[in-house]
Amino acid sequence: MGETGGKCQDAVKYFRLSEIEEQNTFKSTWIIINNNVYDVTKFLEEHPGGEEVLREQGGGNATESFEDVGHSSDAREMASSMLIGELHPEDRDKITRPVESLVTPINDQSSWWSNWLFPILAATIVTLLYRMYIGENQ
Repeated sequence: MGETGGKCQDAVKYFRLSEIEEQNTFKSTWIIINNNVYDVTKFLEEHPGGEEVLREQGGGNATESFEDVGHSSDAREMASSMLIGELHPEDRDKITRPVESLVTPINDQSSWWSNWLFPILAATIVTLLYRMYIGENQ
């Protein structure tokens, strides 16, 4: 399990994506943050956001979720104590990235005529129809 990338004592331990994905159980939970692999199993019950947050990310890439929350420097330091290695370089392009949307967003800034003209025209038409209806009944 895991490969060592070098011969020095502080050599980086690489884990294949398949190995990390297998570590998403109640006995063991690993996550990937910025291509680093963390064993968060012992931290599950202590996590301020609840263990469900970590379990949802277990066995996969938690980089976006981790960064979006805006963790403190203390949290980042605590995470470093759970670091067990890195994602194998050959698997780094395999981790899921946010899906890019093919839909072009519509510009929310409408012109004045669509905000005022349509309601005024609708009110005018309703008023004319009402007057014609009342005029026929008299």
